[in-house]
Amino acid sequence: MVEWRQSAGEVPYETAVQHMGERVEAILQGRADELVWLLEHPPIYTAGTSADRLEQFFGDDRIPVHPSRRGGAFTYHGPGQRVVYVLLDLNHRGKDVRRFVWCLEEWVIRTLKDLGVTGERRPGRVGVWVVRTEKPALGDGSFREDKLAAIGVRLRRWVSSHGLSLNVDPNLSHYDGIAPCGITEHGVTSLLDLGLPVSMGDVDAALRRAFSPVFGHNAGGSPDE
Repeated sequence: MVEWRQSAGEVPYETAVQHMGERVEAILQGRADELVWLLEHPPIYTAGTSADRLEQFFGDDRIPVHPSRRGGAFTYHGPGQRVVYVLLDLNHRGKDVRRFVWCLEEWVIRTLKDLGVTGERRPGRVGVWVVRTEKPALGDGSFREDKLAAIGVRLRRWVSSHGLSLNVDPNLSHYDGIAPCGITEHGVTSLLDLGLPVSMGDVDAALRRAFSPVFGHNAGGSPDE
């Protein structure tokens, strides 16, 4: 069984990390079910295991920076962003990190399709992207692409923690202080920025609908597709 939890209000990042650690240990010991946790954080930058502060961080001190043991570089969390922490036991779901990340992306892509948005993968760039055909083309003539959802995970004895974040209506100017996930040649967007003023409840309902087709017993697709 997978427990779904939704936290009201903003959960401090440190509190969430502590709870995830405790829950992962409980899952490993067979004392707790897997968990999908929906929440929002107060404004914070988090630095993943590949973050390089000198090259990727240029924000001010008004937003705190917190080291994180998840994979990836710098990212931003804040109000208006749906953070989804995914605590699943890959001992029973296949010990394949690449497959797991692919499934997280697929989950987001199906969620966005439900909401009327086309999200896409890009080789070498973890996360989910949207093509901005309505904006001026880049210098090489290609369309601009903006990141809509970020993914960063940690595995402890094949139980996952951390997960993904989907921009519903955050303050996008806060991304100006970092190179999100180490990428500088593309931008960041939100559902509202794309002209879709959906509620957090709408997003949560779409996430629930898209979860089982991806993470259920017969989840379709392949990381090579």
